[in-house]
Amino acid sequence: MATHAQIAARLLRDAATFFRNVAMQNEPLREQLNDNAAIYDQVADLVESDPGGVVALEADPRPAEGNDGG
Repeated sequence: MATHAQIAARLLRDAATFFRNVAMQNEPLREQLNDNAAIYDQVADLVESDPGGVVALEADPRPAEGNDGG
């Protein structure tokens, strides 16, 4: 039986493969599509290695967990 994290990682890797396949057929967008694929692979690695991990985003307007902002 697969965990949610394992399924998510598989879907991300499949999406990366899709981007790479489209990139091979589309020279004008090749670099952007390959960059997207690399990001999907990186996120898949994060999901596999630390499924409950947290990434702090500069643009995230929500307060950190346990911090009500006040």
